[in-house]
Amino acid sequence: MKHVGLWSMRFRGHPALPDLEAAGWDTFWIPGLDGTGALDDVEHLLEAAPHSTVVTGVLNIWGQSPRELSNRVAELDASRLLVGLGVGNAAGAAARGQDYGNPITSLSRYLDQLDIPADRLLLGALGPKMIDLAVARTAGWHPFLVTPTYVARERARVGKGPLIAPHQAVVLETDPDKARATARAEIGMFIGFPAYRNNLRRLGFTDQDLVPGGSDRLIDALVAHGGVAEIRDRVRAHVEAGADHVALHVLGSDSFLPTHLSELTKENF
Repeated sequence: MKHVGLWSMRFRGHPALPDLEAAGWDTFWIPGLDGTGALDDVEHLLEAAPHSTVVTGVLNIWGQSPRELSNRVAELDASRLLVGLGVGNAAGAAARGQDYGNPITSLSRYLDQLDIPADRLLLGALGPKMIDLAVARTAGWHPFLVTPTYVARERARVGKGPLIAPHQAVVLETDPDKARATARAEIGMFIGFPAYRNNLRRLGFTDQDLVPGGSDRLIDALVAHGGVAEIRDRVRAHVEAGADHVALHVLGSDSFLPTHLSELTKENF
């Protein structure tokens, strides 16, 4: 993988894709959501981008048994697939008739039953206990709604080796108010989720920031907005902090790939 890939909800249910590989992209992150249909979409992506890596970011463990997932991955081009797994929440487990239990224990038990090499696995993780599980049992982790400060802190804690691949939302809009409005409309809801709130508090954000939709300070910290230069600077900040890869989630875009964003995949960005 290069330092930058694309993360998009539009990779779900869209087997016919524009030629993103020709534009310089080589890593595509597909949201797993509850697991329904995700691996069918992964298969379509692998076929549409035959020289690229596809990553589930992340697949909820309650949507398929370890055996089902292992068997399906064995049918795909596993050399180009990284399986990102997440424990979701109690409601997701209950909807599948399962007991959520302790999230670390539940995810660890799931990993015990998988027949997928550890170097082809990632975890959706934020806090230190889940990160430690990712480091011990997989190639690394994919954190959502984090800053370069988070990356630097965790890289210092876990050391070199484990893959850190943060999600980074971006808005190609130079008007800050318009950019923040787009950010709030598309990812603002996540700020209300307990796991994200707890992690943001660990990063120094307060009740004044954790209001519905997020304060301007919080949105600016989580979502890179402006032109290509500003987005490139945020990617560089993650990499300099210790990230191995940054999954760019372009908000407010009607296309899979704004043409001027393709510069970000050049080796010297």
